[in-house]
Amino acid sequence: MELPPYLATMPMHAITEMHGEAGLRERFRLEIERFEAAERQRLDEALELAARLHRDDRRSREPYVNHLLRVAIRMLHHYQVRDVDVIVAGLLHDAVEDHPAELAGGGDNVEEQTEAALGVLAGRFGARVARLVAAVTNPQWDPGRDRYEQYREHVAASLEREPWARVIKVSDFTDNGVGVIHSVGPKVESSARKYRPLVPVYRDLVTRADTPLSEPAKRHILDQLDLAEQRFSAILDQPTHPA
Repeated sequence: MELPPYLATMPMHAITEMHGEAGLRERFRLEIERFEAAERQRLDEALELAARLHRDDRRSREPYVNHLLRVAIRMLHHYQVRDVDVIVAGLLHDAVEDHPAELAGGGDNVEEQTEAALGVLAGRFGARVARLVAAVTNPQWDPGRDRYEQYREHVAASLEREPWARVIKVSDFTDNGVGVIHSVGPKVESSARKYRPLVPVYRDLVTRADTPLSEPAKRHILDQLDLAEQRFSAILDQPTHPA
């Protein structure tokens, strides 16, 4: 596939629609050109591990790895993150939650598999990467409680103590929330209901002094949160018309 020379200036969802995974991979390569060779190798290894683990996963109409690439590219380009551990964790942020057994082999239960999988990531990419992935990995849900409520509680608690994990999670949220209009079918409304209550949570976390982003990056994220709320409102707050 021939990719355009202006790929580095294209919005990510335009790259996705026009050039798919190949285009996103090339955009990721362009974004990491400024890193040292050893850092690029580490990032490439994380991407290939993520691609292997999620090889059979789909996200609406696309390979799941596209989502992971956009999360990483967003942090590199819009948030100006140069911390390789954070980008590696962004690429692998769903690996333990979705594929613990494939990462680490067997285990008697999900909790043991999760711990073993985090240990594998720590061995390959370092303890800090594993800690960041752990902070954005959902726990087992209590079946007697509302799952979305538990999700919101988990997000608020885990990101309270891990400022860099906030950066990963807000990029993930942007792809899911602002990108909700790229979903299809019932997932559009269910995603809007899941993510809408998190807008004020992320707004609070992003604006905190210990969130390690520049002021321009924070303003960009706040603008994206506003856009997500507009889209959620358009989906969920449809006016009722008299018969």
